[in-house]
Amino acid sequence: MLNINNLTFRMMGRPLFEDASATIPTGSKCGLVGRNGTGKTTLFKLINGTLSPESGDISLQKGLRLGQVAQEAPGTDATLLETVLEADTERTALLEEAETATDPNRISEIHIRLADIEAHSAEARAGAILHGLGFDAEAQQRPCSSFSGGWRMRVALAAVLFLEPDYLLLDEPTNYLDLEGTLWLENYIQRYPHTVFIISHDRDLLNSAATSILHLENKQLTLYRGNYDNFARTRAERMSQLVKSKEKQDAKKKHMAAFVERFRAKASKAKQAQSRLKALEKMGDISIMVDESVKPIVFPSPTREAASPIVTMESARVGYDPDKPILTHLNLRIDADDRIALLGANGNGKSTFAKLLSDRLQAQEGTVVRADKLRVAMFAQHQMDDLHSDWTAFDHLRAALPEEPESRVRARVAAMGLGTDKMDTKAAQLSGGERARLTLGLATLDKPHLLILDEPTNHLDIDSRAALIEALNGYSGAVMLISHDRHLLEATAERLWIVGEGTVKPYEGDMDEYRTLILKGPQKKSNDDDDAKKGDGLSGKERRKLAAQARQKMAPVKKKINHIEGLMAKATKEIQVIDESLGTKAVLDDQGKVSDLTIKRGKIEKQIADWEAEWIDLCTQYEEATGTNLMDD
Repeated sequence: MLNINNLTFRMMGRPLFEDASATIPTGSKCGLVGRNGTGKTTLFKLINGTLSPESGDISLQKGLRLGQVAQEAPGTDATLLETVLEADTERTALLEEAETATDPNRISEIHIRLADIEAHSAEARAGAILHGLGFDAEAQQRPCSSFSGGWRMRVALAAVLFLEPDYLLLDEPTNYLDLEGTLWLENYIQRYPHTVFIISHDRDLLNSAATSILHLENKQLTLYRGNYDNFARTRAERMSQLVKSKEKQDAKKKHMAAFVERFRAKASKAKQAQSRLKALEKMGDISIMVDESVKPIVFPSPTREAASPIVTMESARVGYDPDKPILTHLNLRIDADDRIALLGANGNGKSTFAKLLSDRLQAQEGTVVRADKLRVAMFAQHQMDDLHSDWTAFDHLRAALPEEPESRVRARVAAMGLGTDKMDTKAAQLSGGERARLTLGLATLDKPHLLILDEPTNHLDIDSRAALIEALNGYSGAVMLISHDRHLLEATAERLWIVGEGTVKPYEGDMDEYRTLILKGPQKKSNDDDDAKKGDGLSGKERRKLAAQARQKMAPVKKKINHIEGLMAKATKEIQVIDESLGTKAVLDDQGKVSDLTIKRGKIEKQIADWEAEWIDLCTQYEEATGTNLMDD
């Protein structure tokens, strides 16, 4: 059990914790959440002993091991597999001693201990963890020094997972992972046999893996049972109750103060007035958690809508070496209002495809046709490194808009979510999230028709990610997303494309099916070419051919079904966003907003019902014509 008792700590004079207390039960999967800069990473340092509290204490059960991902990624000539295995120093020392020991008793002790720690299966366990994080058998035999920093951080993560400590501390572990690695880690944490304490802004990870949420706010720690959605709902209810209680208390105080003021000087009422004055003094103020507003993110929509399709590819091939293409057989179309998520493990070519779309890379073969005067904006993490560290946000915008008056430049900076207190701050002193907002704003200045976002959420907290979702859903152009944040993809993307096996093609399943595919692998299809003929007198091959012809004939109907499913999914997400908004203090305090959102919710529900009726009719047509059950398709 992890006990935090009356913790007080200041960083550079700024209080981060004031008499904060919490207890994390043994075996729980606890998510630590809070705004950026509130002290989450500092709490981890206090737990592992890197920092010491000013007062209070943090205690762990004696004898239990604490594990955390190394600050620096390994860059030695040891292979990935060797690096992970060497993390278990006890196993390494025992194996070395076993080679030189001569005392029979000691040799027996060594082998008993090796059996106890399951040393015989260590290589297989290490290999499985590395594979789950994206390293195939060949990559596991390469030296760490041959990988980039982001990939080496995965090795550092693999090493601490291999150690399987009693208390596993993970600080934003998905920042260096792709979606596939994130899905694997999510499943791994669910099955982890010990306590996990995780800092993350990945809402889906916290929903799937966390059994409790520790919220850091106003220098205090509050533990909530359940996953992130349960925390958000419970906290909203608590805030609503506090607001109502404070309103009642303020009304009571006002009434008592008025009585005291009126009758204090009257002898007949003086005693009652004094009594109420004392009661007023004793009445403590109800403290309301300040739900700091998150600055919105705004993507300017194109002034002129481009005609669809905005991009078409026919037999396109792209790469960096003419003899070694990365992607081939690209036959794709992007329309002006498409919302597409690119799936596929890192290294499969997602970034290469994004460069081809943005015209940063030319096709080696085939054709790529773009709409006339098409404007494409692209955001990638490395672009944040291109900011001038000694320039302010205003300086960056002024350089990009030299002819604009200062007032309009500052208005554009404010639209990025950087207020007056941040627009004149040098880039080097901005937080990661603020630099991401600035980079996103710079990338979209010319009101693009197509917005390509490559891992846009790494430096954004949960509330800022929600602001990004609102910005994308309010943007009228096309969007191409590469992200490990499943919540972002599900809330914004209407189509899924998968990058793998040297090409890019549409994926007909949803994110849940893709998760199953990643964790279990695609199921092998049975080969029934030689099946015994059934009552129709056709072989399996002949039946499949007829079914394929029927599906081809009904393809327009299937496309319409998919379109309606996308509309219903998007509308369902809109209802979820409205429900979340209705639970916030800002909306609850504005009856006009409550009324507007309630009316909007009702209209969306009616539209969903209409779509469902049409969807059922189309599904019936399709199933009767093709003999296919769409529930299993």
